[in-house]
Amino acid sequence: MSTGGDGTQGCPPRRCGPNLRRSNLLIRLLVIANLILATLSLAGCHQASKHSEQEATAKSGQAKKITICLLPKIKGISYFSSCYKGAMEAALELGNVELIYDGPTDGDPKKQAEMIDQWVVDGVDAICVSPNAPDVVATAMAEARAAGVKVITWDADSSPASREFFVNQATAPSIGGGMVNAMIKDLGPEVVGDVVIISSDATSANQNAWIDEMKSTLSKSKLKLATIKYPGENASNALADAMDVIKKYPELKGIFGISSVSFPGAAEGVEQMGKSGLIMVTGLSTPNDMKSFVKKGTVKSVILWNTIDLGYLTVYVGDALVRGTLKKGMTTLPAGRLGDKQIDGDNVMLGDIMVFTKDNIDQHNF
Repeated sequence: MSTGGDGTQGCPPRRCGPNLRRSNLLIRLLVIANLILATLSLAGCHQASKHSEQEATAKSGQAKKITICLLPKIKGISYFSSCYKGAMEAALELGNVELIYDGPTDGDPKKQAEMIDQWVVDGVDAICVSPNAPDVVATAMAEARAAGVKVITWDADSSPASREFFVNQATAPSIGGGMVNAMIKDLGPEVVGDVVIISSDATSANQNAWIDEMKSTLSKSKLKLATIKYPGENASNALADAMDVIKKYPELKGIFGISSVSFPGAAEGVEQMGKSGLIMVTGLSTPNDMKSFVKKGTVKSVILWNTIDLGYLTVYVGDALVRGTLKKGMTTLPAGRLGDKQIDGDNVMLGDIMVFTKDNIDQHNF
């Protein structure tokens, strides 16, 4: 073995050179391998992070912010206020939805049309309309569509050309037939006599569709439709109409109040005339508005649907339409806590009617 000039031991040149080269090569390979592993690890972390961000974005609704307008027939009554409650729930749940709720306080359809025109100027994304008079509002709705705004109807429908979808609370046969069947049950199937319908406006498309179904069902019963009254969306007028028909028709057995305003007005009229329990009243209104009448026996059955769910579903439909996840030809639509809702043509169906009686009315708060 040789000794270096500094007194250290060396190795033979022929044996030391190749060993050093091999060692250096191995070190270089190990360094390269570690660099490759580190790069792959970082790339994997980046992809996982990106996937997590995308998943979180989808779940939290972090798409572009949109504005949805909810237009009731009349603002300030409990029916539509409860719809707004459900609509706000859906907007908060979806995220990135600004919800505007406004409408005429007197039910004037011309004011509805004016609001639609203004919202188009404001550049909103969707307008959800419960038209009080479809013929009056349809032009403004069609113009909104032409301007690129998504337009749907809810609670009450308009002409199909003026909107893309209708959020339908229940079918006309189930609502109209349901009210008549409730009246027959409450009076007793053998009772013979007159009944009266107190509607809202003569131009209300949904009420008119229900009336057609009521006439059909009544024609198979022992009850005779004496007249139809149109007090508008005015409880005082409905009360006056109820008192008037009680005086006019001595064989009157029942009154239908087929709007959330006319039903409590008609019930109040029956009570004021001292006919509670003698002339039965049934119709459509919220449980909260009718609880006192049910507990006094003036009303036995209240027909409706879940108005909170109706507002909730309406916002889900508006959001899906704007974002492109709702298209013509689809048969179902995912709607949050409501699950998948059926689409029948261009009608997104909420479900069926509910019947509230003294046995279950306290279980509902809307």
